[in-house]
Parts: sequence; C-alpha cells; structure tokens
Amino acid sequence: MRIRSLLIFGIIITGSFAFTPNNDSRQKGQDTLRTVKQNSFKKGELLEYDASYGFFDAAKVTLEVANKSEIINGRKTMHIIGKGKSLGTFRWFFKVEDRYETFIDEKAILPWKFIRHVREGGYKLDRGIEFDHYNNKATVAQKDTNSYKVKPNTQDLLSAFYYSRTLDLQNATLGQEFIINTFFDREMYPLKIKFIGREKIKVKLGEFNCLKFRPMLEKGRVFKNEEDMTLWISDDANKVPVRLKTNLMIGSIKLDLTGYKNLLVPLNEIKD
Repeated sequence: MRIRSLLIFGIIITGSFAFTPNNDSRQKGQDTLRTVKQNSFKKGELLEYDASYGFFDAAKVTLEVANKSEIINGRKTMHIIGKGKSLGTFRWFFKVEDRYETFIDEKAILPWKFIRHVREGGYKLDRGIEFDHYNNKATVAQKDTNSYKVKPNTQDLLSAFYYSRTLDLQNATLGQEFIINTFFDREMYPLKIKFIGREKIKVKLGEFNCLKFRPMLEKGRVFKNEEDMTLWISDDANKVPVRLKTNLMIGSIKLDLTGYKNLLVPLNEIKD
C-alpha cells in the first residue's frame, strides 16, 4: 500500500476498463443491493484542503462530486474526483500529482468503478478496479487483469469516505468503533475509526464544533502507534472533515479545510 497516498488524502484521497455483469448475474442480484438513505452530500459539492508537513505547505487536496449522474451497469452513479498536488518547497524535492476517481451507486452508496492515477516522485501507477456487487467480486486491471473475492458492501478508498458520512456518527457513544470494509491494492482493508469525543476546532475558515475520531492504523513502517491519526469532522448533517492530523515516525502531517461549495446544510460554525 502506498502510504503517501493515504496520508495526502487522509485515509478518507490509465486503469479504467469495461465490465458489465451478464444478464443472469444482474437478474439474480438486482433486488439484493442495499438502499442507503443519506442527507450528507449532493452533486456539485466541493471540499478544499491544505496539507502541511511541519512548517511546510505540503499539498493542496480537493474532493468534488460531479454535477451530473453517470450510468454504470444500468444504475445511476455519482462521479467523485479526488486530487492531491504538492506545493512550494515540498514540491521541489518531492513532486506529487495524484488523481482518484470513484463512481458510487446513488441508492446503495457502493462503488462500481475506481480509478487511480498516482504520480509521486519517480513513482507512477495507473490502475482501475471494477466492482461486481451482485457476486461480491472486484476485478483489478493494470498490466494484467485479476479478480478477487470481496466482502458484501465493500468500498474503495475514496467511496469509503463518502459512505462514512452516511453513518450515524453524531449519536456515537464514547469509544464506539465503526468499521468499513475496503478493497485496496488487491486486498481487503478494514478501515476502523473510534469516537473519542467532541471538540472545538479553529481553522482559517473559522471555528467549528467537531466530532473527534481516531482511525486505527497499521503501526511499524510509518506510524509509531496505531492511534497516531486524529480526525475532526463537523458536528452537523454534512459530517465534513475539518482537520486531520497524523504523527509520523518523523514529523507530522496536518490537513485543514480551507474552502467548500454546495454543502447540503451550513457548517456548524461557532459565532462570536
């Protein structure tokens, strides 16, 4: 797993190919997909973040939901694009230009297609994943094509962030954990976040009431401990990440919300 990609997108940031389930598969599963009612995001939403590494402005991150639906496998989907680009001095010694795309079923909030373009220093990766939720299968295309068994209602890295916003996070109890099964880099990866309280967080946009979570990480290579990342999301219906902070083996990375458009409801900003 490319840890830098996970950090730039905060865990929450040309390989496309054609796949259409056969008629038997679609008929068999057409009534089995879940329905998720969500009132947290909509088409046209844009979130903008600045990432800093210590005193350096490290990267600009954007997450955008396209204005129009896309039809995939006969289902309406939301096309979501995440971009990460290194800035300033950080870009001079480590250039990053990443692009992630996902197509999420509008009713089931499940991905049908995930596209990943990574440009990090001299490293390049172009990969696509097609999901068959009728048969719990993910097909990965890069230089070759392979299929993998996945768990029901599996997310990709980007769609997991949007699905998490549909969860009842505001009524979480202290210590409660949420687990989202995610398929990434040809393997299942259970994303787990733990609710640790409420806190007021001040960023350039203002001060906001936030819910505080701790994603549980794989320690050893990059992280000292499995609880080295903290995430603050807006305590409102949007459930937008306001800040993410990660302690690394050397230094730390902070991601702050710097702009937004077309939210469903106003952010829960604290007024003077």
